[in-house]
Amino acid sequence: MLIQPLINPVALQIGPLAVHWYGLTYLAAFGFFMFLGLRRLQHPPFASVTGVGAWSRRDVEDILFLGVMGVVIGGRLGYCLFYKPGYYLAHPLEVFAVWQGGMSFHGGMLGVAVASFWFARSRQKPWLQVADFVVPCVPTGLAMGRIGNFINGELWGRIASPDLAWAMVFRGAGNAPRHPSQIYNFLLEGVVLFVVLWLYARKQRRQGQVAAAFLMGYGCLRFFAEFFREPDDFLGLLSLGLSMGQWLCLPMVVVGAILWLFAQRRPNSLL
Repeated sequence: MLIQPLINPVALQIGPLAVHWYGLTYLAAFGFFMFLGLRRLQHPPFASVTGVGAWSRRDVEDILFLGVMGVVIGGRLGYCLFYKPGYYLAHPLEVFAVWQGGMSFHGGMLGVAVASFWFARSRQKPWLQVADFVVPCVPTGLAMGRIGNFINGELWGRIASPDLAWAMVFRGAGNAPRHPSQIYNFLLEGVVLFVVLWLYARKQRRQGQVAAAFLMGYGCLRFFAEFFREPDDFLGLLSLGLSMGQWLCLPMVVVGAILWLFAQRRPNSLL
């Protein structure tokens, strides 16, 4: 069996200022988005859009800023509403205590969707076109977040067979070998989803189909990975033996499939 490396969550300490690895993974995620966003400007249809709806480096910078706000606000509110609504209704001021942890991907995704809608309206761009631009740049950020989870020794997996070559003992989770679910998520929703979406988005697609592919791809991969992740101790498994994460992924897959079919049946217009 492997043992999770003992890594100090504080990467750098300068007097009272502590720089955490988890914060650095967020910075890396934003850096990857900027790098990939500039590459997306060279892909169809964005490279060929002219006039009022033309795309530029300034657009990438602005949508990154709005996306960061959407991730932080939506991720926090999503966690409070999806995972601990009763607790935060009783302690509303603790909603703002983000330093205590508690972020939800699905809430962050909704926050980014709202930020993208705001961006699209302010720049006179179709919302689905903005979504198609953004989503191939997202999985690398998710991968960075999972590295942060692994360094922190959080969100560990379910108990695994001792015969599993990569089973790992996580500090704070007892002495039983577990699935390194953070690594599974890193590979699936990070590496695999990025490769699939990036290649799929390199060619002209009907408006909305790249966003639909992200919704279906992430929903399916996260749903599968959840079978190896220990459910939240304050929730456990819910109906049908599924975790909260799996129940939140099901609407993503359904909406993604509907969006893909909707896009397939409408003209491939950029207007």
